[in-house]
Amino acid sequence: MKLLFLTPGTGSYYCGVCMRDNALAKQLCATGHDAFLLPLYLPLTLEESAASPDAPVLFGGLNVYLQQRFAWFRTAPRWLDHLVDHPAILKMLGRFAGMTQGGDTGAITVSMLQGEEGAQNREIDKLVEWIQRGERPDAIWLSTGLLAGVARRIRKETGVPVFCSLQGEDSFLDSLPEPWRAEAWLEMGRRLAELDGVSAPSRFFGGLMERRLALRPGSVEVIPNGMALDGYGPAAAPAGPPAIGYLARFTQGKGLATVVEGFIALRRRGRVPGVRLRCAGTMTESDAPFLEQQKARLAEAGLLSEADFLPSVSREEKIGFLRSLSLLSVPASYGEAFGLYLLEAMACGVPLVQPNEAAFPEILEASGAGILVKGRTPEAFAEAWESLLLDPERSAAFSRAGLKAVHSEYSMARMAERFLELSARGLREGRTAESALPAGTAVR
Repeated sequence: MKLLFLTPGTGSYYCGVCMRDNALAKQLCATGHDAFLLPLYLPLTLEESAASPDAPVLFGGLNVYLQQRFAWFRTAPRWLDHLVDHPAILKMLGRFAGMTQGGDTGAITVSMLQGEEGAQNREIDKLVEWIQRGERPDAIWLSTGLLAGVARRIRKETGVPVFCSLQGEDSFLDSLPEPWRAEAWLEMGRRLAELDGVSAPSRFFGGLMERRLALRPGSVEVIPNGMALDGYGPAAAPAGPPAIGYLARFTQGKGLATVVEGFIALRRRGRVPGVRLRCAGTMTESDAPFLEQQKARLAEAGLLSEADFLPSVSREEKIGFLRSLSLLSVPASYGEAFGLYLLEAMACGVPLVQPNEAAFPEILEASGAGILVKGRTPEAFAEAWESLLLDPERSAAFSRAGLKAVHSEYSMARMAERFLELSARGLREGRTAESALPAGTAVR
């Protein structure tokens, strides 16, 4: 099967969706299929080799912005259009990824979801032309519902079925100011209802998005995320003192402050001598002030020297980091759709301690890889960490269960099989817009 994946690039920081799609495309190619990963907005920032190293960047970020702000730019000469899409400009623009906010972000989001009716219709022209110049794919996958606006013209002008995998869009949409928030939710629901298939990485998130987008109940399929397991595995022996780990972007929403406060509470309890805090993950320039606040809090408690912060680690560094941990906690506060960091920890035999909410219960109950904490107070996490660190037999059982689950259910090979199954079923059934029409008014 020939598949085309459209994935927004971040330009300057590691993105779990980008890395997942890249690994998925490589896995499909390794098993005899033809998969191509096409970045949109900005280049992909990856921790391993690119599945499609010669891919251009379409919907260049600066072009998208200028066409939104200035109507005349939507009909500007093609040479100017190509100039602002120059790789050097997009690379420089990537340094500021994640810093745009407010009305500009809301207006662009709605316009992109409006597709051929939005300000970026010329960018859809380029995308359709690019698809038509090559060999026709059997299916096109959008890596986020935020790209749903491009699908209508693609399906009409190329005849290629379009599918979408949802990935945590709710927190982004809810962060938009009005009136764009309500408009974006409504337009996304309309556009996704036209597709040939929609997936979500967990039952929790699939059900949530069916309700909020007013999609037909049961129309969103569950395809759990997977990961490439090459190079992963548990440490041969304990690498040092016990360590509480955090692996995610250095932001408030991922729960870093809760982990820091929990670590302070754990040290004050005094029952686990020498325990350290180790944090790794993506960090943009806009995240730096928040990280400095957490370091200041540790310094105030006299524990800054007992903590390590490793921003934007490579794949090899991440594996080494995970092998140094006694457990991992990422108490994300916004309703996590999945959490690829859970799989990465499980693949290194690291037990998990997560909030009993969002997709976490689903994953931990299926894998048996750790503890669910009721509530999200630092004290609750400190108590759960302490109980696990003082019970090595229980910790070892969680480690074994996680390793088994990640190889049997959450490998990239298993995920690729599920993507192919949904693609083939969608092609056989010829699902149309009528089969997933909104069931009513979206709930905000």
